[in-house]
Amino acid sequence: MAYIKTVRNHTPKVGEGTFVAETAVLLGDVTIGRDCSIWYNTVLRGDVNTITIGDRTNIQDGTVIHTIFDGAKHPSQTHIGNDVSIGHNATIHGAIIEDKCLIGMGATILDNAVVASGCIIAANALVLSNAKLEPNSVYAGVPAKKVKEVTPEQREEIIARTARDYRLYASWYEE
Repeated sequence: MAYIKTVRNHTPKVGEGTFVAETAVLLGDVTIGRDCSIWYNTVLRGDVNTITIGDRTNIQDGTVIHTIFDGAKHPSQTHIGNDVSIGHNATIHGAIIEDKCLIGMGATILDNAVVASGCIIAANALVLSNAKLEPNSVYAGVPAKKVKEVTPEQREEIIARTARDYRLYASWYEE
């Protein structure tokens, strides 16, 4: 069973049909939508501010999601939309990720950045604090820069397929 803990009077909420791996950690003000998957050794640390995850989103192994304290001068919250895939060992810190995005393995997205709908963030990319990314675009590098538009084929074969595949993988773990 995953480690789920109430912090500052906030208890994590997990939507119907969501798979949460036994070694995942959910702390505090965390809300996860329906039909998601939260994989092994993932940490969603809503101890200092809010983390929300939409429907059909997968947060892959080793990912860390956190925020900046709501009492700080420049607080941040993490909001992740629907049909998003976040690759293994990514770090999301107080950012907004809109619907139908793919965040590559090892990518880092920092406070108050906005990853617009339909974006692909390359593996190991660094999206800086306060960045506002263009929708349907591919970003890569350190710091991340736009390298091209997402094609309709990429939208289907990378973003949509990955989200669908992870719903299938999660079904293998149902008891």
